[in-house]
Amino acid sequence: MLIVLSDVVAHPDTAVGEIAERTGLPQSQVSMAVARLREAGSVVTAPDPADRRRSLVRKAGEVSERVAEVRATDIEGALTAALGGPEHVPEVTAALETLARHLMPGSLTDLPSE
Repeated sequence: MLIVLSDVVAHPDTAVGEIAERTGLPQSQVSMAVARLREAGSVVTAPDPADRRRSLVRKAGEVSERVAEVRATDIEGALTAALGGPEHVPEVTAALETLARHLMPGSLTDLPSE
């Protein structure tokens, strides 16, 4: 979902098909991500004035309660709860940092197609 949200922020008032084209993700995946982001209050959709059959996606103007809650959550606390204790938190945090470095914006569009 993060790649979809990043694309929406960079390209406001854009259609799902355009997001899919730019990100390289299947349109069905983008549609699901937009639906989840809309439910979370991160994006809003509106009919395209030029073509009422299409919806345009843009970042929500205000942060929803859920987004504020997630942003306020301490990652170590969340990992400790998810892992059932603090003993593996440093290892998982290091792995996530490595993954984040390798999944910089644009890296998913460089993946070979099926």
